[in-house]
Amino acid sequence: MPTFRIASPEDADARAVLVDYFTLRAAEFPGGGYSPAYPTATTFQAPDGVFLVLEDAGTIVGCGGIRRVAMPDGEPGVFEIKHVFLRPQARGRGWGRLLLDELERRAHGLGASALVLDTHHALEAAGHLYRNSGFTEIPRYNDNPNATQWYRKALGSRP
Repeated sequence: MPTFRIASPEDADARAVLVDYFTLRAAEFPGGGYSPAYPTATTFQAPDGVFLVLEDAGTIVGCGGIRRVAMPDGEPGVFEIKHVFLRPQARGRGWGRLLLDELERRAHGLGASALVLDTHHALEAAGHLYRNSGFTEIPRYNDNPNATQWYRKALGSRP
């Protein structure tokens, strides 16, 4: 079973998996023109966020983060899920759901009332994961040029 480790997106392990993520996204992006935005160390810092790497037997196999986000309507307590990625050898094991659940758990711990995220419609597996995890499609909340779909999930209280 994989484990989670908090990392700065600028740490060597995190940076390596992010390079893989952005390289794959650029290669698969419909029509080209993908615009990667590498996160900085301050992007995912507590109490406004966290960045995780997913390890299996000492190998980094994925990553993902949450960060507090300013919503257009000023709604407080909303966190955005970013850079959810599993390397190809780690896919098909349910680890994407495991990572998403851990990010949600951490968001609860930081006081989030809702989670939002954006994705591209060509990433069908990602969209399927998000919908099956309780996210519903919403109108655009940001200006990400790589996104065509936006999702939200309200977070209730946890025991």
